[in-house]
Amino acid sequence: MGKIDIFTKSDKETKKLGEALAKEIMKPSSTKATEDKLKTATVLSLEGDLGAGKTTFVQGFGKFLGIKERIQSPTFVILKIYKINKKANFKNFIHVDAYRLKSKDFKVFGWENFIKNKNNIILVEWGNKIKNILPKNSLRIIFKHGKNFSERKIIFKN
Repeated sequence: MGKIDIFTKSDKETKKLGEALAKEIMKPSSTKATEDKLKTATVLSLEGDLGAGKTTFVQGFGKFLGIKERIQSPTFVILKIYKINKKANFKNFIHVDAYRLKSKDFKVFGWENFIKNKNNIILVEWGNKIKNILPKNSLRIIFKHGKNFSERKIIFKN
C-alpha cells in the first residue's frame, strides 16, 4: 500500500472512515498473502496528538463490527476486549491505549498471546510508544489536526 493521505472534515466522517476500514479488513479473501497474515492477529497502530481523532476512528471501526457498547478511550483501564458477534474472521476486538505505558509493561497483559491469536483484531492508540513490540505487518494510521477542531489528516502507512 505504501502511504495514503485522507482528509476528514468532521467527527462523523472520521467515524465513517473507521467503519470503511473495518469493512475492508473483514472482507473474506482467499489469497495466499491473506492466509499467511491471518496466522497472527491483525494489528493497527493509531498515532497522533491528543484529540486528533484516534478514539473517534475506533468508534466507527467498532460500530461496523457490531459493538453495541459505547467505545471510549481505555486510557485508565489500558485495554478493553469486545466480542465480535458478526460472522467474521475475527472473534475479539481489542482496544488498547499505550499512552502511559512502555513496551515492557505489556508482558503483564499477555501481549504475546494477544498478537499470536489470529482471531484478534487489535487497535492500539499511541502505538508509536510501543512500536518495538508491534508485529512487523501492523498498519500505521497517523492522525493530525486540520485547520479547525474537527478537521483531520489521516495517513495510512504499512
